[in-house]
Amino acid sequence: MSCARFSRTPSNVDSSLNGSPPTPVPKGIKHRYEAGSKFMGRRMSIERHDAGPRMSKAVVHGNTVYLAGIVADAPKGKSTGDQTKDILRQIDGFLAKAGTDKSKLLSANIWITDMANFAEMNAVWDSWVAAGNTPARATVEAKLASPDYKVEIMVVAAK
Repeated sequence: MSCARFSRTPSNVDSSLNGSPPTPVPKGIKHRYEAGSKFMGRRMSIERHDAGPRMSKAVVHGNTVYLAGIVADAPKGKSTGDQTKDILRQIDGFLAKAGTDKSKLLSANIWITDMANFAEMNAVWDSWVAAGNTPARATVEAKLASPDYKVEIMVVAAK
């Protein structure tokens, strides 16, 4: 005998794969993370900032802020350090627009085109990041969308 009142199989999965007939989800029941649903009495909304046809620069869901990969403005001829400063300035602006700041960073992913410039990028990062509030971080050497870009940074923060 099952104690479950409703199937745990998501409605977009063919439940015939697990041998049971589909169980419809009652009207008015939404997944707790579905846009517009209520979770623990709060409406979970999604805000998109600087949204374009392909991506948004920032997305806020609940109390979490997700930034897209940010690259330097007008990168041609700029050093890795100068590009990193420009990127971190932009990140400060996007976080402020979303109602948070760098002291609430949860994670950071950094792509750099040449690990020979890792120390230069780290020197700028270290002077910017909030002491005692450093995020989980990964740095990877990678080819970026344009040869002019030397660094790209993506962060996630709490509100």
